[in-house]
Amino acid sequence: MARIVGYIASSLDGFIVDADDSLQWLYESAVELGEHHYEIFIKRIATVVMGRSTYDWLLKEGVPSPYPKQRTIVVTSRPLDAPPEIEVWNKGIDPLIAELRALDSGDVWMLGGGQLQMAFIERGALDEIEIYLMPRLIGGGAPLFPATGFKASPKLLSAKELKGGGVRLHYAFADA
Repeated sequence: MARIVGYIASSLDGFIVDADDSLQWLYESAVELGEHHYEIFIKRIATVVMGRSTYDWLLKEGVPSPYPKQRTIVVTSRPLDAPPEIEVWNKGIDPLIAELRALDSGDVWMLGGGQLQMAFIERGALDEIEIYLMPRLIGGGAPLFPATGFKASPKLLSAKELKGGGVRLHYAFADA
């Protein structure tokens, strides 16, 4: 059974992109992830799942097929003219979770903003999340998690100070 995981960076004030829908604040970060670097993380990922907003953001940034070594699924309810290597999923979240859980080829990464991640969390389908808290206040933008009214108390697996002032928070969700 595949593990479904999150791996995401947040500003200290809780945003993943700034008010201009940019990650420039993150690219300018001096935080060193070391053994938790993205290049190491992505090697254990077999499937990447993202929402339509994240896919559209990647296209806007000039990245039409960002994960050529992974199965890539875009979850959307709107028509999407995607390249053949991108799977478009429009059958609902619950059937997607069932399909992902049946995989045994590696971990599944819930990429991007909090809306799709929150849908998985609400269903007890996100096993773990790594949050990289960056020492920046960016004043606004898209929140790490949207306010849905859902409440949970994930278990802290580890907290690690990173060179450059960041912190890695690693949580597991009890229901997953």
